Amino acid sequence: MLQTATILLAITALGGLLMAAIRFTTKHNPPAWLAMLHGLLAASGLTLLLYAICTQPVPAMATLALALFLLAAAGGAVMSLAYKWRQRLLPAWLVVAHAIAAVTAFVLLLMAAFGQA
Repeated sequence: MLQTATILLAITALGGLLMAAIRFTTKHNPPAWLAMLHGLLAASGLTLLLYAICTQPVPAMATLALALFLLAAAGGAVMSLAYKWRQRLLPAWLVVAHAIAAVTAFVLLLMAAFGQA
């Protein structure tokens, strides 16, 4: 389950990289469909990760990854609801903070899922 969650979140990360590139190169917000797909994939991966944590023994790093992913998700929700929904440009600091939390969580999950814990 951890490996499947990792794969889902890797695909999510690709969408996140694309959205960050759009934000920083065009000075416009990414399209709504891409942001919604990113959030849907992230929610799917997080749900699977949470299920794995609740139903089987997992490395502590997986639990820490979940906490950091939830922090990143909160940042994503703020970007969506407080900025994108109101058609305001996403603040660069929030995009970067969201990315740092998500990348750190992803690295921890990689280590937990593929035996480096």
